[in-house]
Amino acid sequence: MNNLMVYKDKIIEMMGKYAPKLLLAILTLLMGLWIIRTLVRLLEKGLRKSNVDESLHHFLKSGISILLKVLLLISVASMVGIQTTSFVALIGAASFAVGLALQGSLANFAGGILILLFKPFKVGDFIEAQGQTGTVRQIQVFSTILNTLDNKQVVIPNGNLSNGNIVNHFAESVRRVDWTFGIGYNDDLKKAKKILSGIIANDTRTLKDPKPLVAVAELGDSSVNFTVRAWCRPEDYWGLFFDIQEKVKLTFDAEGISIPFPQTDVHVFQA
Repeated sequence: MNNLMVYKDKIIEMMGKYAPKLLLAILTLLMGLWIIRTLVRLLEKGLRKSNVDESLHHFLKSGISILLKVLLLISVASMVGIQTTSFVALIGAASFAVGLALQGSLANFAGGILILLFKPFKVGDFIEAQGQTGTVRQIQVFSTILNTLDNKQVVIPNGNLSNGNIVNHFAESVRRVDWTFGIGYNDDLKKAKKILSGIIANDTRTLKDPKPLVAVAELGDSSVNFTVRAWCRPEDYWGLFFDIQEKVKLTFDAEGISIPFPQTDVHVFQA
């Protein structure tokens, strides 16, 4: 009977000592979870209004939510009287081990976040990167997918992509197309220049501003070489490049202007 009274007194004492802390910890936990949910909803609204890529929304929300909940649990545990030093050290050691195991994946994840945030290119752009050239089809968190000109699919890890050089052919609204055309020394230079200028001016894909250029660039070994430059929209680049070359050849043939090719004269001396 005496032992029962002793246990009862101890229970009452412990309840008097820990009940307020436990109640306060529960209230803190519930209030903290409500605040975290509210913050995550506000973050989601802010992301929708911003220019941040939608692919990144889920990762940002999940990451921030998990981090805040871990901090909340550590705070609640310390309020109850649990020593959190070893708990924090355990989380740190586990995080370090996971980080080492997933080093490559984490680098690709970080690279994907950088690409989605800073947007050096977007889906549909034609880029050169990591020795590959193609049109961007997908920007994922861990990798970017390109389609090459011959319709091969290339998957590039975002870690390498974000740390290397990127040439974006669609970054600007206009691109310059360059050609070199040679005529013979006996051909009419002014006539050839007039023909080239007319071909460029009559193609609706070439822009008037900046103004196209047709100029004699070099007096070569066997030809007088013209440099022709015109500006167009990025999506018209390759079509314009190939079509102008064909038109120049056909027009030069029709107008009697030659396009010389390298020749070698061999002189044989008989002893």
